Amino acid sequence: MSAPAPVVTRDAASPWPVFFTACVAVFLVSVDSTVLFAAFSQLRGSFAGATAADVSWVINAYTVVYAALLVPAGRLADTHGRKRVFMLGVSLFLIASMACGLAPNLASLIAARVLQAVGAAMLTPASLAIVLGVFPIEKRAVVVSLWGAVGGLAAAVGPSLGSWIVDAAGWRWAFFINLPPALWSLWRARTRLVEVPPPIARHRPDIIGVLLLALGVGTLTWAVVRTESQTLVSAQVLGGAAAGVALLVAFVFWARHRPEPALDLRLFDNRTYSAVNLATLVFGMAFSMMFFGFFFFMTGIWHYSLPLAGLAITPGPLLVVPVAMISGRFAARAGHRPLLVTGCLLMALGGFWQAIVPGLDPDYLRDWLPGQILTGIGVGMALPSLSGAAVASLGPAQYGVGSAVNQAVRQFGSVLGVALTVVLVGSERLGLVEFRHLSLTYAGLAVLAAAICGVVQTRPRR
Repeated sequence: MSAPAPVVTRDAASPWPVFFTACVAVFLVSVDSTVLFAAFSQLRGSFAGATAADVSWVINAYTVVYAALLVPAGRLADTHGRKRVFMLGVSLFLIASMACGLAPNLASLIAARVLQAVGAAMLTPASLAIVLGVFPIEKRAVVVSLWGAVGGLAAAVGPSLGSWIVDAAGWRWAFFINLPPALWSLWRARTRLVEVPPPIARHRPDIIGVLLLALGVGTLTWAVVRTESQTLVSAQVLGGAAAGVALLVAFVFWARHRPEPALDLRLFDNRTYSAVNLATLVFGMAFSMMFFGFFFFMTGIWHYSLPLAGLAITPGPLLVVPVAMISGRFAARAGHRPLLVTGCLLMALGGFWQAIVPGLDPDYLRDWLPGQILTGIGVGMALPSLSGAAVASLGPAQYGVGSAVNQAVRQFGSVLGVALTVVLVGSERLGLVEFRHLSLTYAGLAVLAAAICGVVQTRPRR
């Protein structure tokens, strides 16, 4: 194994151009994980004969493939060069976005979304590894918090942005809008980054391990997604879940007997890393449920138009970046744990507010905005800190795969949250009672995440 070596810039005096180059691509990836929720009805109307379950795979295919490939992609970045993998990922994402916008039928759109997810999975862990490699260790807590805030902000504003784009120009422009920023990021990466030897020496890739891991995560995620149209005790759901678990168990057995596995399970010997990933799973569920509850309440109970609903849920996400900037500076001195616990509890408090205060009569400033402020501050503190805490105790050679595991866990938590939302709501029409149940559930999950975060040690190493 070679000595750890970062990607460097042509302008070594300032690493911030690298940060912006990497984060533009990450912003696009995160936006595309949620932007199409606002376009669901229009998508269904565009493809004659397509059922709601058929159209749902335009969204689900992206999430499933993205989550399944993040870990192998992180390993690829660590062994084959972060700049190379990042640029390949951005290129695939760019081509796939064009193909999505031009798709003549539903099948080709889903296939293009799969290719888009492959590119997204490649560039995400490489992006964080690149960012960590160009900043000194004393600034990494701040930078990782900002990097995580970019992804969290993008995922949160995706539906707001999507509602405006879809209403003004149609669903195809939700993909075409990716092209200029992706081209800019690709050009800047080519001119600004200089590749250095990968931190992990190349070896024969663990193809079997990659397949077992990807198929296991993908199958288990597919089973969860099927709860949108099947009951939890259906043969498809139970069979898919059993197959997914069996594949993951097979992967664990395989990885423990390989000298260079696709995922080094020794990562989870670190108590902090294991606890942070468990908290990330729970938080991802709560985050997804919170977001869906917001959007459905505005359109289904207060009967806001699509653009107005997007605007109404924007104040919370807009707080994420400034809160993350302040939180990152605090984490650099005191570690991530206080931020994680406080942020999750504030998010829970926002959930309890949403469950108790808003009623059938709209009063945005009095009944809705305070809850948005609480959840916005909570997410701004907790979500970036989860990304930072996950890699804070890892060595530089593990940044790519370590961050990939954490991001994959959050994506899987999001899928679980969507499935649980459907189970709780029970129909396409969300009433006030269902919304309150949903809010109480995600508030309880946020409290659980806070409890898990309370046992970790996350002070950054000096």
